[in-house]
Amino acid sequence: LLGEAERLVWLAEMGIPVPRVVESGGDEKVAWLVTEAVPGRPASARWPREQRMDVAVALAGLARSLHALDWERCPFDRSLAVTVPQAARAVAEGSVDLEDLDEEREGWSGERLLAELERTRPADEDLAVCHGDLCPDNVLLDPRTCEVTGLIDVGRVGRADRHSDLALVLRELAHEEDPWFGPECSAAFLREYGRGWDGAVSEEKLAFYRLLDEFF
Repeated sequence: LLGEAERLVWLAEMGIPVPRVVESGGDEKVAWLVTEAVPGRPASARWPREQRMDVAVALAGLARSLHALDWERCPFDRSLAVTVPQAARAVAEGSVDLEDLDEEREGWSGERLLAELERTRPADEDLAVCHGDLCPDNVLLDPRTCEVTGLIDVGRVGRADRHSDLALVLRELAHEEDPWFGPECSAAFLREYGRGWDGAVSEEKLAFYRLLDEFF
């Protein structure tokens, strides 16, 4: 919680809409974090069909704003030098939830997951300030305008490859079942996100970061 409080304060200073920290603290036994409530509706809610494209565009705009921050000024490191050892530690401690793996990895052991992670680890990282769990659940929107009112659950914010965010949000937007959005909303997200970015999305990196997410 103290790490989340530090991230909330820093993001607010950078102009990202996040809950304001009222109080935080802790000792050897307990930690606490009190924030102001943030108005808005989760981007994961059952939005009317006519608003779903607007929701996807709002998510893309938030991702673009976050990734446009100067990552060299970000005091939190979530690069692979940090997260891959954390993944290995999670396997050693038995804390990976093997009952909640993505469908294509159902039945895998922690050791098999880790071996695949190491085998497919990218050779380079396109570093940006990333949320680390950029799912529609963690973004609040004005129900009328679809403008972002708050970014929450920021405990994994840090310097990381931008694909760590893109992998998760695109996975959620691609689902056709309610309350998710479908492939047309994924396409709208990518069009909006790509404005002003001269890079290209790597399918290999998307797959890798979805695998990495299994460990956390």
